[in-house]
Order: sequence, then C-alpha cells, then structure tokens
Amino acid sequence: MTSTVQAPRTPKAATRIGPAILALAMGGFGIGVTEFAMMGLLKEVELGLGISTPEAGHLISAYALGVVVGAPVLAAVGAKLPRKFLARGLMLFFSVANLSSFIAPDYASMLVSRFAAGLPHGAFFGVAAVIAASLVAPTKRGWAISMVMAGLTVANVVGVPFATWLGQAFGWRLLFVLVGVLGLVTLALIWRFVPFQQAHADASIRRELGALKRAQVWLAILIGIVGFGGFFATYTYISHTMTSVAGVPAALLPFVVALYGLGMVAGNIVGGRIADKSVMGTIYRVLPGIAVALVVYAVAVHWPWSAFVMVFVVGGAGSMLVPALQTRLLDASPDAPSLASSLNHAALNVANALGAFLGGVVIAWGWGYVAPALVGAVLAILGLMVALLSGLLERKKPLAP
Repeated sequence: MTSTVQAPRTPKAATRIGPAILALAMGGFGIGVTEFAMMGLLKEVELGLGISTPEAGHLISAYALGVVVGAPVLAAVGAKLPRKFLARGLMLFFSVANLSSFIAPDYASMLVSRFAAGLPHGAFFGVAAVIAASLVAPTKRGWAISMVMAGLTVANVVGVPFATWLGQAFGWRLLFVLVGVLGLVTLALIWRFVPFQQAHADASIRRELGALKRAQVWLAILIGIVGFGGFFATYTYISHTMTSVAGVPAALLPFVVALYGLGMVAGNIVGGRIADKSVMGTIYRVLPGIAVALVVYAVAVHWPWSAFVMVFVVGGAGSMLVPALQTRLLDASPDAPSLASSLNHAALNVANALGAFLGGVVIAWGWGYVAPALVGAVLAILGLMVALLSGLLERKKPLAP
C-alpha cells in the first residue's frame, strides 16, 4: 500500500493503537444499534406514529438509502479533511441526526431523520477502516479493520437486545437517545485517542471519485452486493423460519438473534486474520463456504437444536467475508482509500435490500421459509463467479502498488 493508507508511525502513536481502534469500534457499536434495533421495535413504532407495518418498514429503508447515498458523497466531500477531523464530524452528524429522530413529531419528519441518520454510516466505517489500517503494519490490516467492524457485530449481541428491551419497556424513542449518547461518547474517544493524520497533499473530491473509474472497485462492490445478499436473505426471515419451521417458541427468538450475533463476532475476527494472509484467497474460500452453510441450514432448520447450531454457523460464515472485502477495496484504490472503503458499506446495504427482496419473492411463490436460504446459496455462488472474474482480470493487469 502507498502512504495514503499506511502512514508512518511514531512510538507515541504506536502505544495508542489499542485505544484508537476501540474508539473507532465504539462508533461501529452505535451504528449497529440504530441500524438493527429498529427491526425489533417496529410494532411500537407503528403504534407510536399511527402508521401501518409497511410504512414502518419504510423507515428502515430510508436509513439504508441514506447509507447508500451518504457513503460516496460524504467520503468524497471530506477527502481534504484530516481523517481524525472527518471521523469526528461524521460521528457528530450521526448523533444529531439520531437525536432529531427522538423529537420527530410525525411520520414524514421521522422518514427524513432516519435518512439523515444513515448518511454518515458508510463514510464513517470507510474512514475508520483507513485510520485503523494506517496504524498497523500492512500484514495486519485485515485484523485492524475487523476490530473496527467488531463494534457492529458486538452490537448485535449486546446493544441491540438492550436497546430493544429499553424501547419496549420505557418507550421506543429512547432508542435514539441511547444511540445519540453513544455517538457523543465515540466523538470524545476519537478526540482523545485517535492520532492526528494530515490529509494527503493531493487529496480532492476528483481524486476520490477517481476510484469509480476502476473496474476492480466495481467488481469488489458487486462481490459484496451479490455474495453477501444471501446473508441478508436468511437473516431477514429468521424469526419466521425459527418459529414456523424449527418450532422454536417466540420467547426464544432473542436467544436466536444473540446466537447469530455471536457467530458474526467470531466470523469477523477469523475473517480479519485470514484476510491478512490472502485477501482474494479468503474471498475464494469464504463464498463457497457461505453457500454450503446455507444449504445445510435449509435442512438443519427443521429441528430446533441443529437450527441453533446453524444459526451460529451462518452468522459466522457471512461475517468472515467483510474484512476481506474492505481490504480488497483499499487495495483496488490506494489513492482514494476513504471513498473506496466507504463503498463497501453502501454495497452491503444494497445486499440487504436485494437479499430481503429475493427472499420475500420465493416466500410469496409458496416455496416456504427455508427457500430464502437456498436463494442465498445461489447468490454466494454468483458472488464467487464475480470474484473469480476479478482475480482473472488482476492476473492480466495487476493492481497498482
């Protein structure tokens, strides 16, 4: 990697790697809570705003749309800012937007505030990944990125269940107060522990947008959209599958979600380690692994105990892919790292929409609640085909050093 990603480290900076990465991961934790806890509070949101279930679902879609729009736009606009300043600004934006959801008086204003809250999501993860990668040796970039992403995965184990309970017990709007406070705490931690890094001398919006001219960047994005779509096709309908197919009582669904989250934590850590050995090798191996896991899940889900095991496995298999995809985008566009890295999260949110849509289609066709997992297996194989094409093109035209 060039100096745009791997900055020189002083002894003082080296001693702050752990707290710096923890500060960035805290931002991921807050983002994870606001993104996923809404799904568990939809009924309360419907009653509170006097809206239908589809309308409540649009609030989640508005957030995802904000991620897709904000990731490239804010990363490009903030290209000339020192990365620490950009991370702080994005987290302040995130906190204010979530607090505005707390006071949003009606459905229309809530839609706007949820869209606004999604805007800094991808850009924050993008700049956080670049900062984390710059603090460690090139051989540990995957690990550093996975540690930042750990905040998002841990949120699914701890933060989301707590926020769901808080919203159900004391009012759903308190979710946004909780997330706003987490954002402000993150801002303070970044201020205190993340080392200052001056923006690249040639940084500009045009330079960042130059990443979009590279075929390998688009192929990496496509791998994420298609290959990761299967993860969301399964996760979106997990409650229906567990109760209707596995016969799991509804009271155990928080346990099921926590198992999925634990799998995500484990997969993220393992994925970061193996990505440091070979980025494309990891992608080549993980995608067929996801396909196999989803096929086994479709069979195992007919019995509660095997379903529990495969929920953990599927969560782990999907999350193993994320650090490698993040690192691949950094490699594919070393002179525009913030934008390239942020696009990974835009891609994953498109994957969320794609997986949920295709899963809903096969359920509507009457194929049953195990069908989304089989759709996901097909998507993982298609993602592998895109990855193989990317590798073939790289052999003909290696990435720029």
